[in-house]
Amino acid sequence: MINYSGTPTIETDRLNLRRLELTDAQSVFDNWLSDERVTDNLIKGAHKTVSETIERVAGIVSEYDSEKFCYWGIQLKASGELIGAIDFFNFDSATENCEVGYSLGYKWWNQGYGTESLKSVMEFGFRHMNIHKISAAHNLDNAASGKIMSKVGMEQEGTIRHMIRNAKNQYKDCAVYGILQEDYLKNTVRAHTSILKVEL
Repeated sequence: MINYSGTPTIETDRLNLRRLELTDAQSVFDNWLSDERVTDNLIKGAHKTVSETIERVAGIVSEYDSEKFCYWGIQLKASGELIGAIDFFNFDSATENCEVGYSLGYKWWNQGYGTESLKSVMEFGFRHMNIHKISAAHNLDNAASGKIMSKVGMEQEGTIRHMIRNAKNQYKDCAVYGILQEDYLKNTVRAHTSILKVEL
């Protein structure tokens, strides 16, 4: 049974994963949702105006009352900058499985922040929430995202042709990855935890 506890603050070595606030909308727009280099890997296109982002962030904030809503902003501890977001979604009560997705501002690519974020939410999902399996997918032309998934122990389980169609009306083939709770716990039993603190 999944132990839902909403979106607690998760502290790692370099990051605070926290709830988004309405006042974050400008940073969300500036740092990733207005950048096609980031949004080309998503289903929805880049935001043209900050008003689109305000509406999106307001929708996210309104969901935080639900214990089943798990959506974190990724914030640098050193500077306080909001650099991306990561979330669990598509919870399946029958299998106790879910999916994870993430976006990171282009300025912060290739610095290990995606790996640090994914590792910490997976640890929270498996150890605190008791999720059975976490899955993720990435466009085949976004190999860097696959490297992040592999680094945290996920295994590629296959490829789905034309899994998504993006805002530019382009179909994208996606690689699908997954990891079971039992495999994660077995492989990390002696590993250093990626979470410094969880504030429920």
